[in-house]
Amino acid sequence: MRLLEYQAKSLFAEYGIRIPKGVTSTNIEQGRKDAKVIGFPFVIKAQMAVGGRGKAGAIQKCHNADEFELKYPEIMQKVVKGEKTKAILLEQMQEYKKELYLSMFLNRSKRCYTVIASSEGGVEIESVKNQVIREVGLGHVDKNTAEEVAKSIGLKDNSIEEFVNLVQKLSKLTIEKEAELAEINPVAILNDGTLLALDGKVIIDDNAMFRHDELRKFQEVSELEERAEKSGFSLVELEGNIAVVGNGAGLVMSSLDMLSDHGGKPACFLDVGGGATTETVYDALTLISKMKKVKGILVNLYGGIVKTTTVATAFIKAYEDKIIDIPVFARMSGAEADKSKEMLKDSRTKMFDTVEEAINAAVIGVNKSG
Repeated sequence: MRLLEYQAKSLFAEYGIRIPKGVTSTNIEQGRKDAKVIGFPFVIKAQMAVGGRGKAGAIQKCHNADEFELKYPEIMQKVVKGEKTKAILLEQMQEYKKELYLSMFLNRSKRCYTVIASSEGGVEIESVKNQVIREVGLGHVDKNTAEEVAKSIGLKDNSIEEFVNLVQKLSKLTIEKEAELAEINPVAILNDGTLLALDGKVIIDDNAMFRHDELRKFQEVSELEERAEKSGFSLVELEGNIAVVGNGAGLVMSSLDMLSDHGGKPACFLDVGGGATTETVYDALTLISKMKKVKGILVNLYGGIVKTTTVATAFIKAYEDKIIDIPVFARMSGAEADKSKEMLKDSRTKMFDTVEEAINAAVIGVNKSG
């Protein structure tokens, strides 16, 4: 479950991480009242669970009431990577001298948490060269490690102590809430050397939600999403026409972003999970079939615990039962990938060696069909 920015920041505040003063609304009438509380100038920020809001014009500065009347409804109607604005956060504008990047994520392959920090914030971390990466085990980040990271990204004086404090608070949040990712980008260094979280991203492990009733207030699920949860997989409906299917939240999210970057419009985020069976994948395809806007399916799957043949069998059964009659563009690698390709060679599933090839074919194929 990926939290919206204001939800992530409410967790930050709970753990003592400083955030700007902000108020959230879903209509302009309430927004006008909030504007009086916040006071000009402030930032109007669309709340949606995708990246790239700034580039898409979904985050804008607002200096007066006339600007507010123009920008609030414009941002409320924004759609970024197939997702509509769910709410709007009005947030006090901040003066600061530098931006940093900080995140902590669960590295499942190494069974540990990893801290990533950089002296460059406000941009995608993948584009930053001077990253500091530290594997920190499964416990809380100790003071010495946090201090070493602070010095490695060039912090000095009281900013080192501030950063150590921030890392340890983010670590506590990540572990106690069983988050797959907790990211602050950017972290602002204010003029007095103190730190402030200007943005926030938190992804909670869906498999741990039964232990966290306190987080259910953040869940906003459709009927199909609720049915998906009961069937043992994760589904988030979006506004596009290409369903994105994979195993693992990170893999599906990166596939969704790549699809958007190539001009495709995601219709849903669907993670069949690490314990998928033929039955659960079949159930997932059944739900996709009920989404009339879907004109194609993109599959990016790595076979490990879940064999690719398990997924192939589900697709074949779905074709036989006439559950799906739309084209599928798939990249499957890992366990029994060659066998799954053989199983699907005479079906409407087109197999590709790379996800880029699958995405390009999906975008072209869906655009041609309508």
